[in-house]
Parts: sequence; C-alpha cells; structure tokens
Amino acid sequence: MECKDILNLIAIIVIPIAAVLIGQWLQSRSEKRKDKMQIFKILMTSRIYGWTQDSVHCMNIIDIVFADDKTVCEAWKDLHDKYCVQNPDETQLRKIQYAQYKLLETMAKSLGYKDKVTWETIQNPYVPDGMIRQWQEQAKSQQAYNTLLNTMVNIVPKEHENTEDQK
Repeated sequence: MECKDILNLIAIIVIPIAAVLIGQWLQSRSEKRKDKMQIFKILMTSRIYGWTQDSVHCMNIIDIVFADDKTVCEAWKDLHDKYCVQNPDETQLRKIQYAQYKLLETMAKSLGYKDKVTWETIQNPYVPDGMIRQWQEQAKSQQAYNTLLNTMVNIVPKEHENTEDQK
C-alpha cells in the first residue's frame, strides 16, 4: 500500500467524522445565540410594561443562557440585588431602572450590537399615545371597580346586622 492510498483511507474516515463534529458545534453555537436573542428581544419589548410573565421567565434563565458571559451575569446580579430592596423609594427606583437598561446594554454588546443598539435606543422605547391613554383608562376603571367593591363590602355586613337586630 502506497502513502497515497493510506492518505485517501484516512481522509475517507476522518473527513465525515470531522464534518459531523463541526456541524454539531455550529448548531450548538447557533442555538445558544438564538436563546440569547430571544431573552434580549423579550426584555427589550417588555421594558415598557414593567413585569410580564415572559420577562420574569427570561430573567430566571439569564444565568443559564449567558453563563459564558461574565459581564451579562454581573449586570443581572446587580439588577437582581436592586430588585430585592423592600419598598424602594424614588432614588432606588431610578437605580433599578438604570440597572435594567445597563443589563440590556450589556446583552446588546454581548450579541454584537454594540454600535447598533445604543444607550439612547434602550432608554427610549416606542410607546404610542393611544396605548398610554388606554392604560390610564384601564387604571381608572380598575380604581372605580375597587371603590365599588369596597363600598359594597361595607354596606352588606350592615344590612345583615340590621336584619338580625330586627328578629
């Protein structure tokens, strides 16, 4: 057997194995990036709402999905520590918001959007006026409903007491 035949035999065996391994590595890398992007997109889109079920879910898996990025994990830890403050005052609320934006900025850099997703972009989400009016109307309706229920709760026991007194 010549050297050329041995090289061909090695190539026939090694190349398919290498192709499979490289393909698996690329697929794994792609899945990780996709997971990171999903978290980033949800946190970016939900930043105008405050808490959503999806945003809380995403925050709970940041340590897993971004485990290979120390800066993102540190930004998340800083935000988490700020969330743990009981009854935050205005200063603490501003610190929380700053930490939220800092986490988003750190994620954007990690995903390669350093120059595309700027601090200004993160701080200025699009919120249409109609949506704000709708939120305000919903809040007013909810307040009116709560007031009505509280009034009813106060009236019902008094009527019940009056009927018992008459017996």
